[in-house]
Amino acid sequence: MFLDHLTLHLEAGHGGAGAMSFRREKFAERGGPDGGDGGAGGSIFVKATRSLNTLNPYRSVRQFAAGRGGSGEGCLRHGKDGEDVHLDVPLGTVIRDAGSGEVLAELMEDGQQVCLARGGRGGLGNTNFKSSTNRTPRHAQPGEDGEMRDVEFELKLIADVGLAGFPNAGKSTLVSRISAARPKIADYPFTTLEPQLGVVSLAMFGGDALDTFVIADIPGLIEGAAQGAGLGIQFLRHVERTRMLLHLVDLSDPVQEPEQAIAVIEGELKAFSDVLYAKPRWLVGTKLDALQDDDRRARFEALCRARGQEPLFISGVTGEGLRELVFKLHDALSGMPKE
Repeated sequence: MFLDHLTLHLEAGHGGAGAMSFRREKFAERGGPDGGDGGAGGSIFVKATRSLNTLNPYRSVRQFAAGRGGSGEGCLRHGKDGEDVHLDVPLGTVIRDAGSGEVLAELMEDGQQVCLARGGRGGLGNTNFKSSTNRTPRHAQPGEDGEMRDVEFELKLIADVGLAGFPNAGKSTLVSRISAARPKIADYPFTTLEPQLGVVSLAMFGGDALDTFVIADIPGLIEGAAQGAGLGIQFLRHVERTRMLLHLVDLSDPVQEPEQAIAVIEGELKAFSDVLYAKPRWLVGTKLDALQDDDRRARFEALCRARGQEPLFISGVTGEGLRELVFKLHDALSGMPKE
């Protein structure tokens, strides 16, 4: 099961107490103070890594505590520092304070790291309080408490191209035909229950092997998705970071006209986010192999041209139009800034 939102409880380690000690040796009966400092408490760090795609590692464990600092000892022995805790998350994870909602970090690059809970400072031993007027200080500091907080992790997948469209519009088939991703495909709605990422290499279509881009198959939207209907509300966040959208329209659907299908999905994108709605968006007519009504194709072409877009048609079954689409996408992405 795909996990993209959760809350964790984090507790950094407390600092160790400083020691109150005096040097006692055979020929130094009244030795000076020699209490060592306490060790620092461990901190909790979060690091982004390409090796993860979901937050599933935290499905069953939601509380993390760093190590406590050791107490100082006599003979100026410093307490041991508490062990840090390192948590790995996928690229694209947004971290918020669960109480205030403040964004603490947005991890977008491999290896990017942030400290979410800092360990307490170790207390000073009594040797630090020796002075010309106080040669035998009889106090030491306790260690400071470590930070404690609840944080929310929200994953927004990072992809170049996001797919939008009704369930069963052919999104999973498209991803499986132009990349190595293998999402579940079946002839009924909502076969995709979690987002899928696929790396598209132009080498598959006779291009340069170094030319690649990432495409995201998002579970199908339905009317009312932005208000929580169906599965769409859970996954609309994953197309927020895409550089452009492909809106797939099933031209073989005998029930829904292309105009209606386009209007509903665009309405959901706008209701969810103006930023999402404003992204470059191409209409793509799918299931060309099953299209039997030339009038539907003509009307779809007219809709595209009215938007200033060249009509695009594909068939996931026969492969028609896929090579042309891939190269057009690559050319378009080459002229767009990275998210």
